[in-house]
Amino acid sequence: MRARKLGLALATAILAGTGIGATVAVSAHAATAPTITRDECTAAGGQVTTIPYGGTVCTLPDGTRQTIT
Repeated sequence: MRARKLGLALATAILAGTGIGATVAVSAHAATAPTITRDECTAAGGQVTTIPYGGTVCTLPDGTRQTIT
């Protein structure tokens, strides 16, 4: 139990030291994985590509990639 408390204290200190709270870290991770449909991709001028073992992605004109749903 003491090791668990020490690990929690270290994790809290690391997050506090970087200025990121646990809630912000979780929500930031969720925001980095947007998805788009094939129709939305082509309507936005993007190109749909299938990557072997990586799924289908949309490459938008600005160079960003989004996962096709």
